[in-house]
Amino acid sequence: MSGSMSGKVLVAQGGGPTAVINQSMVGAVLESRKFRNVEKVYGAFHGVRGIVDEDFLDLTQETTHNLEMVAQTPSSALGSTRDKPDLKYCQEVFKVLKAHEISYFFYIGGNDSSDTVRIVSEQASSAGYPLRCIHIPKTIDNDLMVTDHCPGYPSAARFVAQSFMGANLDNWALPGVYVGVVMGRHAGFLTAAAALGKKFPDDGPHLIYMPERTFVIDNFLADVKATMEKYGRCVIAVSEGIHDEAGVPIALKLAKEVERDAHGNVQLSGTGALADLLCDEIKSKLGIKRVRGDTFGYLQRSFVGCVSDVDQREAREVGEKAVQYAMWGDRDGSVTIHRTGFYSVDYHLTPLIDIAGKTKVMPDEFIADSGTDVTDAFRMYLRPLLGSKMPDAYRLRQNRVPKILGV
Repeated sequence: MSGSMSGKVLVAQGGGPTAVINQSMVGAVLESRKFRNVEKVYGAFHGVRGIVDEDFLDLTQETTHNLEMVAQTPSSALGSTRDKPDLKYCQEVFKVLKAHEISYFFYIGGNDSSDTVRIVSEQASSAGYPLRCIHIPKTIDNDLMVTDHCPGYPSAARFVAQSFMGANLDNWALPGVYVGVVMGRHAGFLTAAAALGKKFPDDGPHLIYMPERTFVIDNFLADVKATMEKYGRCVIAVSEGIHDEAGVPIALKLAKEVERDAHGNVQLSGTGALADLLCDEIKSKLGIKRVRGDTFGYLQRSFVGCVSDVDQREAREVGEKAVQYAMWGDRDGSVTIHRTGFYSVDYHLTPLIDIAGKTKVMPDEFIADSGTDVTDAFRMYLRPLLGSKMPDAYRLRQNRVPKILGV
């Protein structure tokens, strides 16, 4: 199939919103509008659900100025969906694409979205319908295979790092135990970002728990006790997906009642359950009175004013590159990011089969032997992604005045 065929473009956004997903959408839209063979550029309202419902916006009529303003705005401007399409669902999607004479389909999303693109691509191929399908990466979990990192993750990581920087300052002023629960069901990349908020040797987070390592309650309590004895305080970063040796989520193990989402998964995000349960364990087992817990929940996804400029640039470029691959290439795929230096990147088009339905987790070289901290290799990996003008925290020098009364 020729990559320069005439037809319409359809762009959609799926899964959890991010701070920079609109950069990818606008990049794809504006780049598409440059090509003479593109007749119209549509946006599906609320992802694949919008496609099935034929709920389209004509983005050919949108001004470039407003698109640029939208690009700077977090969350999904086209709306999103948590629908997880199976073969039958994708057949309905393909039927609508064919009816509207769509020639280029760009879907911005994570694991499930890439799998949707793969199935739709296969449907078009089987039917002999000329449709170019490109997956544009997005996820704050940073858990897509092949790509060095995912657009959306750096900005969420910046938020987590800055939040723990602030939590540590608070905890230093009024010592006690602080537990911050961060998103990440299977991958600990986002929770690990808490380490980038540290400046001084005794800064928190003092303990970081990621789902790549088995979580043992007794070991956790021993870690907290040892940290309190060493520093007189303890700041803890915990992934929502921590689990025991059998893979049972700790939130499920400790809770008497749990919520489940539409897919039957234990509801880990957006509830304060895990933080409260861990705080209760610390209070009851260790007898520590000042124990506080927060659940970052949805705040880390689309927080305004805490966006990485590197993330913005790369999110825009993966959208642009997707269109270029579609127009000039001869195959479907997923756009992936690859480092070419410190710090620069290049973009490749990777076969959908290598991305779809797979999950990347933190490699061993990023996790300290203790299992409760990250390595310098991880810090070197993440720091350039956080962007410029990262805030810093300072302390007064401890030039104490000698006591007179000796009390």
